[in-house]
Amino acid sequence: MKNILTIDVEEYYDVSLCDNDGKYVSTIESNVNDMLTLLKKYNVSATFFVLGIVAEKHPNLIKLIDDFGHNIASHGYKHSLMYNLSEKEFRDDVTKSKIILERIINKKVLGYRAPSWSILQENLYALNILQDMDFVYSSSMFPMKNFLYGISNIPNYPNHPVVNKETLKIYEIPPGTVKLGKRIGFSGGFYFRMFPYFFVKMIIKYYNKKGIPITCYLHTWEIDTNPPKLNIKGINKFIHYYNLKRCRKKFERLLNDFEFISVEKYIDI
Repeated sequence: MKNILTIDVEEYYDVSLCDNDGKYVSTIESNVNDMLTLLKKYNVSATFFVLGIVAEKHPNLIKLIDDFGHNIASHGYKHSLMYNLSEKEFRDDVTKSKIILERIINKKVLGYRAPSWSILQENLYALNILQDMDFVYSSSMFPMKNFLYGISNIPNYPNHPVVNKETLKIYEIPPGTVKLGKRIGFSGGFYFRMFPYFFVKMIIKYYNKKGIPITCYLHTWEIDTNPPKLNIKGINKFIHYYNLKRCRKKFERLLNDFEFISVEKYIDI
């Protein structure tokens, strides 16, 4: 069965757990080139959710992703949490990123991912805004709840979300979760780094046997085995750096063991 692969294109210092003081060194070009090499090695196509501010600084890098045959989608302009923005600020942020990306690749940008899965129960109106802006899909809600994001009672497979009892035309493409007492992520980011690979593989196979595709995700900086150090401490430092040195090899095993396609190919755009 074909699963879905998504890649977030952002600097290691763009994460929501870090206050960027403008002094960090960029690694985005080497990380993206490394990711493209890996995906080519395993003949995998993916959807790349790109921050507008990254695209603005590195337009040729975004062209390169497109030239490699991957799909380009929006990750917003800055890594601003949607629930910290007004409706106007959200629309302006998404519009700005969409315009930048479309000018670079000369194609319509059809997908959006909220930074840190920040579309919550209380701001589902964002999906209506995205639909009005002619986005075909979103990947912005995490089907579990933690201190930063999540909605506990939504499907953990591709679906048309319901907002105010209305089923929207836009697709929602959530990451994989599994119920272990309560729902928890496993298919990307910190969760992918935290669980042993045999567990991730077992859960993906379990869902695939039921006919459910799993959406996996990774940030470009997560395959950097020796990333620069951020000025963060405590739980934020643990989340950001845990098992980073092993992530690349684990990701390669995932690419070897499963077949992946982009969101666009999955929903047949």
